[in-house]
Amino acid sequence: MKEFTKEELAKCNGKGGMPMYVALKGKVFDVSKSSLWEGGEHQGMHVAGGDLTKELADAPHESDVLERFPVVGTVKG
Repeated sequence: MKEFTKEELAKCNGKGGMPMYVALKGKVFDVSKSSLWEGGEHQGMHVAGGDLTKELADAPHESDVLERFPVVGTVKG
């Protein structure tokens, strides 16, 4: 499984043909096939290529919603 630096993860923002990846508690999830993630954004509240661990505390759903998506790696450090 790939280990992503924060810089590598940031490139996976759904722009220029890149996949859309987000991190949560050290795991990296591929949300590219989700209809709720378009153009690198999730309903104008979250952006792909970053760590959502703190942001999901304010979300209207639990963090386990990301468990539906494939884990493609972990975040280094």
